Amino acid sequence: MTDIKSLPNPNTPEEALAAVTSLRLLADQLERRAVEEAVAQGWTWAQIAQALDITRQAAHKRHAAFINKKET
Repeated sequence: MTDIKSLPNPNTPEEALAAVTSLRLLADQLERRAVEEAVAQGWTWAQIAQALDITRQAAHKRHAAFINKKET
C-alpha cells in the first residue's frame, strides 16, 4: 500500500478494517522510532509533543517508559 487508492474499499469492511489495523501498527512503530531518535538528539518532551500535536504530558506518558527501558 503506497497511497489511498491502493487501500481496500470501505465497502469491504473486513479488508478495510484489517488495513486500518495494519496502518495503525506501522504508524505506532514509526512514531516510537522518531521519538526515540528525537530524545537521542536532545529534544525536550515539549518539542516532541509539539511535533506530535499533543500535550507534553501525553507524549511523556506514551513514550518515556519505553525509552527509559532501552537506556538501562
